[in-house]
Amino acid sequence: MKTIHLPHGELQTPIFLPDATRGVVRTLDSSDLEACKIEALVMSTYHLMQNPGSTTIQSLGGLHRMTNWKRPIITDSGGFQIFSLIRQNAKFGSLSNKGASFKIDGSSRKHNLTPEKSILLQMSYGADVIICLDDCTHVDDPLEVQRESVQRTIEWARRSKREYSRLIEQKGLAAGQQPKIFAVIQGGGIKDLRKRCAEALLEIGFDGFGYGGWPLDGQGNLLIDILGYTQSLIPNEFPFHALGVAHPANIKACFELGYDLFDGAMPTRDARHGRLYSDINPYVYIYDDRYIKATDPVSADCDCLTCTRYSLGYLHHLFKIGDSLSLRLATIHNLRFMSRFIESLRHEK
Repeated sequence: MKTIHLPHGELQTPIFLPDATRGVVRTLDSSDLEACKIEALVMSTYHLMQNPGSTTIQSLGGLHRMTNWKRPIITDSGGFQIFSLIRQNAKFGSLSNKGASFKIDGSSRKHNLTPEKSILLQMSYGADVIICLDDCTHVDDPLEVQRESVQRTIEWARRSKREYSRLIEQKGLAAGQQPKIFAVIQGGGIKDLRKRCAEALLEIGFDGFGYGGWPLDGQGNLLIDILGYTQSLIPNEFPFHALGVAHPANIKACFELGYDLFDGAMPTRDARHGRLYSDINPYVYIYDDRYIKATDPVSADCDCLTCTRYSLGYLHHLFKIGDSLSLRLATIHNLRFMSRFIESLRHEK
């Protein structure tokens, strides 16, 4: 286990961070998250710079005050949107060594995101961990794309670190007030490129690192070999974030490889679609008619509000009638499942 000291508290690893992409874990407030024993959140620089916008966030006192979340926040850089939008469909923007230019909603409106701007935004939001902008790829992308991504990621990391250091000095932040800065290792499935990227980022100097690129192959299988190799490139004292890894089985596999932090929208998205997590069966599909008159909770040993107060039959009813309470109760359960799951991993080592 590692302890990460941050301006808004300490984090003990391993840890799972739900995605509060736009400044909210959908259907829940901060007290719900605290009751689920959630210790930190991930928020999206790309989405927040559009709505509500950086000036509004600053006017509302930063992300912590705006959301009434008193614990650590990690902000991603916008690198994943380079993959999910621009690399998937050129109509959503363009990419150059300078940075990324996103076309909002496919219209003529554009948002430009450079390594410096990403760091400036994240610092202005008051994040506890900020992440360097990287050029994210898929493992199946061609060799030339992977080479370009690594070269660009290294240069962007260098520029990001320079901007970070400038802002720390400008703001006069004492050691305990400074956010940590993480860099992301790219290289697709090519070990030589992963090694080159990791060595260059270590030389620049960062507080932690992230696994860059989509962590699954084309069939949805975890890239165990590449994940394990990439983790082996970084000294163990640095926290290592398996970005986008959120399935419990994948978290466990990456934890056993040496990864420390995990995040993703899967548990909350599954909850909103009636897919509830269970220790006995992997999933409870709450729309199934077998639960119409079921009096048991989702999980008998779960201590969340949903399981201690409500039956499967009632949850089935709420989903069937489309009441918004169904989304809140299901999300509470899945997040408490995840925090209990993480607690069990901590006891393994």
